[in-house]
Order: sequence, then C-alpha cells, then structure tokens
Amino acid sequence: MLWGAHVGSLELRNEGGEIRLRASFPYNRETVLAEAMGRGRERREKIAARAFSPRIDGGEDVHFLAGHDFNRPLASRSAGTLTLTEADDALTVDAVIGADMQAVSYVRDFLSAHAAGLVRGLSPGFRVRPGGETVEERGNAILRTIRAADLIEISAVTKPAYPAAQIEARDWATSPEVRRANLIVANRWR
Repeated sequence: MLWGAHVGSLELRNEGGEIRLRASFPYNRETVLAEAMGRGRERREKIAARAFSPRIDGGEDVHFLAGHDFNRPLASRSAGTLTLTEADDALTVDAVIGADMQAVSYVRDFLSAHAAGLVRGLSPGFRVRPGGETVEERGNAILRTIRAADLIEISAVTKPAYPAAQIEARDWATSPEVRRANLIVANRWR
C-alpha cells in the first residue's frame, strides 16, 4: 500500500458530545518524495483529481485511522461515521467520533495529540490500479502521476508520509524491464 500526505488539514469540532473531524487532501499538488542527493534523480509525485473515485463512487468501505494502523480505527463508511467527497481540487474527509469511541484509550490519545498540535497531517493509503499511473522524465527528476487508485484507508498522521515516502513500494522505472523487477516489492502490503 502506498501513502501520501498533506500537512495542516485537520480540523476538530465538538458538537453535542460528538467530535466532528474535517480534513482535505489536495489534488494535483506535486511533492518531492526523494531528493537526488547525488544518487540518481529526484522523485516527485502528484495525485490527479478524482484519482480515488473508483472505490468512493462505488460506495466501498474506507476506514479513517490513526497513523495507518487498522487496530486504531476512528471512523468508517460502513459504520456510517465517515463521508468522503471528491472534487476537482481535493478529497474532503468528514468523520464523526461519537461519545462511545471517545472513551477508547487510543482515541483519547489521538485527540490529545491533535489538541497539542502534534497530529496535523492527512495521509491516504491506496493501491494504484493497473494502468492508473504515468511516469515521466523532467530534467533531473522523475514525476509519477497517480490517475486511478483504490483508496483503502485515510489516516491522521504526525508526520505526513510524502516527505518520508516508502520509496521501495513505488515503481519509478520508465522502462518495462526494470518495472518488472520491482513488482514483488511494489505489491507488498505496507
């Protein structure tokens, strides 16, 4: 699974005992995943508008997690506590954390970390669909554009994943021979 992130997009409000979270992940923003640092090319990535629409429009379940940990769910579509809305500029996440969930220890930890200003990032966990990406050369950089991906989960994170991306799970090859050699690593669950 691949992760991407954006900083400063989490907003929490307490309304009648429920905590409502609103966040957004902007589309078409290029980010540097790995600096060249004398070893190859700089790697950049962007997620195209509505790249996550296959699962979102299909009504499939997506989880909102604390730190990409499926053992720390905060909300989900199947529970009726998560709404995902795609537009041309961003994916918007609306989650409701009810009073019963607020009594759970990891949820209290998440809320305390957010209140302290430590959790501000948003990071989607996704799998690129076959043919759902393009890789192009740009001078001394390689740009990967995600056009179609299955959104599995979206997480509130301390440090967004884009600056510290799992490069070994990304396929940066521009030739089919090198791309095939990376398939085993790229398909590994993270």
